[in-house]
Amino acid sequence: MNDISTLLTLARDATAAGAALLTTAEAGVVHRKGDRDFVTELDLEIQETMQRLLRARAPQIAFRGEESITQSWGYGHAERTWVLDPIDGTSNFIHNIPLCAVSLALVYQGSPIIGVIRAPFLGLEYYAAEGQGAYLNDAPISTGRAQHLRDAIISIGDYAVGPGAETKNRTRLAITEALAAVAERVRMLGSAALDLAWAAEGRTDGCIIMSNKQWDMAAGVLIARESGAVVTDSDGSTHDVRSRHTIAANPIISRKLIQLIPTSPG
Repeated sequence: MNDISTLLTLARDATAAGAALLTTAEAGVVHRKGDRDFVTELDLEIQETMQRLLRARAPQIAFRGEESITQSWGYGHAERTWVLDPIDGTSNFIHNIPLCAVSLALVYQGSPIIGVIRAPFLGLEYYAAEGQGAYLNDAPISTGRAQHLRDAIISIGDYAVGPGAETKNRTRLAITEALAAVAERVRMLGSAALDLAWAAEGRTDGCIIMSNKQWDMAAGVLIARESGAVVTDSDGSTHDVRSRHTIAANPIISRKLIQLIPTSPG
């Protein structure tokens, strides 16, 4: 199974299966992974369900999921890897906030070539394949066209938790303050997948996420790029798996966002 259209269909099927569980199954026991970082039994169930489907139909492709990474197969030894966040926005989900999504990407030699993000409580499915454009519910999408931050709604990623959070959050708070002074509005969605998908759709005009975990970003980065957004690190370099941070917007807004980020961000 090598045809990208066939693999996109598989990715959409797997994500639909995960999203169906997200809306119908119980969250189950909530476990603490770390400081203010949680995983539910449903996270694990969705990952296991999607993992089985992907392996049954494309056993030659490696797999990496955010949860129970020890159950991954072939990661680091294959050119192609499925990368999954079974519930992006777990804290939102736990608190019955509908801003959460299943996010799946196919990564080839470190770069995403297929991305699917499904937010079932909102009725939204975003998807893209490299070179084929980005889509929402089967209609093409394009990134926002704002030219000035005063006309732009910008979303920012979550504040840091865990070790080093205080230091990291000084930078995040500084960025929030800088944006509050110039942007039309600032939003925090609590889901990196939706930060990127909404920047791709033009629902927001851009996003600043001060992290770069592959399961959070891979699908959304591709969807944003295929919509016409520029996706960079905070220094303006092209975003890839080695980037520290993730900024997405149209070219003009992207430059303006990068200018707001401290030169040595945490």
